[in-house]
Amino acid sequence: MATILRLEQLAKSFGAVTVADDLSYELAAGEALGVIGPNGAGKTSMFNLITGTLSPDHGRVHFAGQDVTGLSAARRCRLGMARSFQIPQPFSGMTVFENAMIAATQAAGLSGREAEDHCLSVLDQTDLLDKANTLAGGLTLLQRKRLELTRALCAKPKLLLLDEIAGGLTEAECTSLVQTIKDIRGRGVSIVWIEHVVHALLAVVDRLIVIDFGKKIAEGEPEAIMQSPDVQEIYLGIEVDA
Repeated sequence: MATILRLEQLAKSFGAVTVADDLSYELAAGEALGVIGPNGAGKTSMFNLITGTLSPDHGRVHFAGQDVTGLSAARRCRLGMARSFQIPQPFSGMTVFENAMIAATQAAGLSGREAEDHCLSVLDQTDLLDKANTLAGGLTLLQRKRLELTRALCAKPKLLLLDEIAGGLTEAECTSLVQTIKDIRGRGVSIVWIEHVVHALLAVVDRLIVIDFGKKIAEGEPEAIMQSPDVQEIYLGIEVDA
């Protein structure tokens, strides 16, 4: 299967703080990869390096067969990268539909009826169609997270980067969101998902990587990774000999 994303020895530091330390991995087209690690491990910084909002001190980012390391975030988005943010920040004074249209026109380059039809289709997919004319500032947390998904999907991504999108949700809301993400993956979108709600992550991903202090410390089949004593000590705070 073709590789859609490849990170090659990415490094980034801010003074004494290292957020990426020789970080390398590949993502196959259509694959779902989970990313876990303690707070401050560099997970969101990794997304910033992938999408171009942060430039590496060293290393390369390859996307869809192209070296995109020197490309802007806007250019990478137009090539097919899209992301959600840990804290949803929609245009609160605009409707849900208007938020979606911004992504469809500015990121996907659609216009007119084509853009409108695409947005309506995505809103239906993310269970927000009945909120299309609602101001984004009046949405619940789950609805705002679904709007994050909507805006990302309206960009017509080949690669979807999800940053703790299940955080703060009830169990029922989390279950509903997981099903939506499974449906998105079923449409062929490749996914990298950072998440602390591990049971949600394990319901979707094929593979896990663990990051600590910007360095990849483990990679493999999800259940095996979660049983690793090193991962339990670093991520879960469980002593190896406990």
